[in-house]
Amino acid sequence: MARKKKVRKEKEVKKKKEMRIEGGFFKRNYVLSWKYLKKCRNHILFIILIFLLSAIIGLYFQPAIIVDWIREFVEELLARTEGLNWWQMIVFILNNNLRSSFFGMIFGLALGVFPVITAFANGYILGFVSQRTVTTEGLSVLWRLLPHGIFELPAVIMSLALGTKLGLFWFSKERKKEFLIRVQESLRVFLFIIIPLLIIAAIIEGLLIVFIG
Repeated sequence: MARKKKVRKEKEVKKKKEMRIEGGFFKRNYVLSWKYLKKCRNHILFIILIFLLSAIIGLYFQPAIIVDWIREFVEELLARTEGLNWWQMIVFILNNNLRSSFFGMIFGLALGVFPVITAFANGYILGFVSQRTVTTEGLSVLWRLLPHGIFELPAVIMSLALGTKLGLFWFSKERKKEFLIRVQESLRVFLFIIIPLLIIAAIIEGLLIVFIG
């Protein structure tokens, strides 16, 4: 009974603190989202490290079996997007990015393993594709990737970091409480920060692909 009262009191205190943040519904949740991300800074740095290390590996380690797999993946992707106009391309890119980011976060419940694997795979593919593209088209091609990467990469890294922190609730003393808090905060960040970033990235990338090629 005493424990339930303590939990109820903590929730009331938290709610009062949230209500003290000036602004409306969106501003309040936006501010709270960034506050939670600050608590996840170690997880964010960890995901960035995994991403960078795998990208470096992708630059220099390219066995034939992986080359064939990535070539098939790219060819399939090009076939699926062939003939799309700029609006359809934006929707296609946004849908893919939203799904991969959301699942990267939620599947982190399995001890945070899935987000780490996803970070490594994404970093490797980025390093691999960058090396191949620069070899054939020169360094200038990287400037075409930069605009949407500024928004897309942070969003992906945030979602994977959230997934990593989410999966570590298993090691908390109060698992149920931590689980509920981390799920709630992760979904808040996803709605108020990650989705807007992915929308901007999809618009930029879709327009670049359709009008610039």
